[in-house]
Amino acid sequence: MSFRISGLPQSEFQSLFQQSDADLLAQGIRRMTVDVFPGYPDRISLDDAPIGSTVLLLNYEHQPADTPYRSRHAIFVHEQATATFDAVDTVPPALKRRVLSIRAFSAAGDLLAADLGKGDEIGPKFSAMLDDPNVAYLHAHYAKPGCFAARVARVAAAG
Repeated sequence: MSFRISGLPQSEFQSLFQQSDADLLAQGIRRMTVDVFPGYPDRISLDDAPIGSTVLLLNYEHQPADTPYRSRHAIFVHEQATATFDAVDTVPPALKRRVLSIRAFSAAGDLLAADLGKGDEIGPKFSAMLDDPNVAYLHAHYAKPGCFAARVARVAAAG
């Protein structure tokens, strides 16, 4: 089963990039300077932000379903990100570098299955989980910190 991974749209965070550090802190958001690579996985480009650049650390609701699985967690967004990652059957660099917790959800937002993966095994695991017709989408989380990495969607067969 083919899969599509898309980063979060840069436009969703654009208004935050213009704000002062004090205004961001008042909203519970921190601006940070990247001091290690890899270390700050951007949710827009789905790659790690380069050393010396700035990221925002903020709380983000990635699972808005009205179920017990509703969830939000800390994420990084790179202030200089220009392109949103969007590709079919390609695992982006930030995901490939880390151990992922992969969670399969129904259309109603209920958890159906979960697995762990790293590196070259991630794509096949995404495909296998999406083979289940009860699975509507997947969420990938960075397994160690537990934060949301990306949403993974099924790609409809051509025909």
